[in-house]
Amino acid sequence: MSLLEIILLAVVQGITEFLPISSSGHLRVAAEILGLPGSTLAIDVAVHVGTLGAVLIYFWRDVIRVLVGVAQFATGRRTDGGLLGIYIVVATIPVFVVGFFGRDLIDGELRTLEIIGWTSIIFGLFLWWADRTGMTVLNLEHLTARNAIIIGLAQILALVPGTSRAGVTITAARLLGYERSEAARFSMLLSMPAVAGAGLLIALELVASGDAALGRGAVIAGILAFITALGAIALLMRWLQFSGFAPFVIYRVLMGAGILYWVYAV
Repeated sequence: MSLLEIILLAVVQGITEFLPISSSGHLRVAAEILGLPGSTLAIDVAVHVGTLGAVLIYFWRDVIRVLVGVAQFATGRRTDGGLLGIYIVVATIPVFVVGFFGRDLIDGELRTLEIIGWTSIIFGLFLWWADRTGMTVLNLEHLTARNAIIIGLAQILALVPGTSRAGVTITAARLLGYERSEAARFSMLLSMPAVAGAGLLIALELVASGDAALGRGAVIAGILAFITALGAIALLMRWLQFSGFAPFVIYRVLMGAGILYWVYAV
């Protein structure tokens, strides 16, 4: 893989990982349309570490609050931070279970451009509907185990490329009545175990392959993924203070329509 291809992969991953537009869909489309080869395991590990670092840095206060709260919870003291940590774990379990047992299907039959085109449009429109009809009265202090499970179950849909993990979790949170920025905030906190888990699986494959060394390209990819992901998170959270998800919906519909045109007409 050339340096230019590594840069493109890292930037695409960083920008799209936390926006409701599907990083896996974009990477699959880039590989198909632009003729990019599949990424190496080392590059995959690096970009996952980079994006995970970005969300940890941006939400460091929440991360510390959760870690301290979970530690206090273990000693019998119940805090909001501890409950949030437990809810993140509860919401993560469904996607881990389904992802583990359905990995062959997810990495095979579901990674076609046709599926990505349709999921981009359909789940983009679901996001528009949820953002338009959902109430904006709840924040993370109102999060319950029931709502965490519902959002976690929705996250399973993100295993299909083009759906978007951020998109479906934000959609579920908006339908439950959470404010836009709070829905995005929980989605990104929920991404931490998901991204870390995906990165760990790839890292184990890398070790099993007997080539666990991270070269210059992987280091560059990790740094670029970190920088672009941090910028994307900051811009999204800033945008949601004043507006909604309509631009992302429009982008998804146009992207999906372009993909389907490529599949059916070209």
